[in-house]
Amino acid sequence: MTDIRLYNTKTRRKQLFTPIDPDNVRMYVCGPTVYDRAHLGNARPVIVFDVLYRLLRHVYGPDHVTYVRNFTDVDDKINARAAETGRSIGDITAETTQWFLDDMAAVGAMEPDHMPRATQYIPQMVDMIADLIAKGNAYEAEGHVLFAVDSYADYGKLSGRTVEDMIAGARVEVAPYKRNPMDFVLWKPSTDDQPGWDSPWGRGRPGWHIECSAMAYELLGETFDIHGGGIDLAFPHHENEIAQSCCAHPQGGFANFWMHNEMLQVEGKKMSKSLGNFFTVRDLLDQGVPGEVIRFVMLSTHYRKPMDWTEKKAREAARTLNKWRAVVSELDETAEVSRAVMEAVADDLNTAGAISVLHQLAADKEYDALKASAQFLGLLTEELGGWQNAGGVLLDALTERLTDARAVAMQTKDFAEVDRLKAALVEAGVAVQMSKEGVVLAAGPEVDLTKLEALV
Repeated sequence: MTDIRLYNTKTRRKQLFTPIDPDNVRMYVCGPTVYDRAHLGNARPVIVFDVLYRLLRHVYGPDHVTYVRNFTDVDDKINARAAETGRSIGDITAETTQWFLDDMAAVGAMEPDHMPRATQYIPQMVDMIADLIAKGNAYEAEGHVLFAVDSYADYGKLSGRTVEDMIAGARVEVAPYKRNPMDFVLWKPSTDDQPGWDSPWGRGRPGWHIECSAMAYELLGETFDIHGGGIDLAFPHHENEIAQSCCAHPQGGFANFWMHNEMLQVEGKKMSKSLGNFFTVRDLLDQGVPGEVIRFVMLSTHYRKPMDWTEKKAREAARTLNKWRAVVSELDETAEVSRAVMEAVADDLNTAGAISVLHQLAADKEYDALKASAQFLGLLTEELGGWQNAGGVLLDALTERLTDARAVAMQTKDFAEVDRLKAALVEAGVAVQMSKEGVVLAAGPEVDLTKLEALV
């Protein structure tokens, strides 16, 4: 059996992964708050933990892995969107949940085994909160219920900070009913125009952190193998999850491994609307960037390093995938995954190393192993192949032709040929992107290969 080694945020080191029960390897990953389209940064943890899910299924068997990723469908951002648009909260969350599923499928992510919605587990959250009050770990104050951070001695161990440091360095909500500035909300009152549920503390709704603890316990038990999410969730969300879960179930350890992916940048800068470099997954897809290209670029950087999305990387990824698809299109799928690829992924999800192996397999013309290994990573699959069809070589040649024509036009200031080629490509069903980084062509699902052949 392949040894898997994973970096554990809790212990600050890479460890040999040994599941609690090899017949039921359990993983929980924090999912989205569904009020809008998923931005590109939201896709990174989905893709990262999708690869881990594939690895666990490969090693332990598809029937022996349970993957849970939640949807937060009760949140003040959702309430604000409802008030802003006049639409019902139910309509908004139903629509945006499906958007998320569609967009993540477009980047090759498998659906988890369970995708619980917070609103489906309100009674379980109420029960957990009541138990925390009974144990002395939480208290009621002015219609709120708050977790008493002082009651959990290990608070701060995941993030490696003392409570004093966290108070000094964090923007903490100051409220007169808090006993300690770090105490966090488990339950809060709802106004008549806000979603709410009956509870021993009055009509209200849960705080953000309690939902993951309640759902993880119900679906995975008091101790499970892996908890994942973006590094931005390590504090306070995951720190608070640990505190309330370990106090509610003191005989359990909650999660044995904690894994966090680093953040995403765009062209070397933090993605933000103010910089004009903020875009959703759907924005890219609609601009003609294939989901497979997005996945390839994401996997080309180790998950614990910041990932920089650039147009150059997208262009190079499209060219590489076009070439690979052209040489594996007629192969069967009976080959084994390359041992070197498997070892790279099993070594703390070293997907960048695995892709380097794929390049070598292509160079050595080991196309059977290339296809099997790429598909293990969620690449070169039939589901993601519609953008490329059989025109990989054609697109590669046309990319070079348009690049050369553009270079000449920059010198002569005559862009007639560039415009002609671009118009012909669009007519043939190809999305054309041109920027200072270069030219990217992506074939749509109805690309006309005959028209492309006429342009070469």
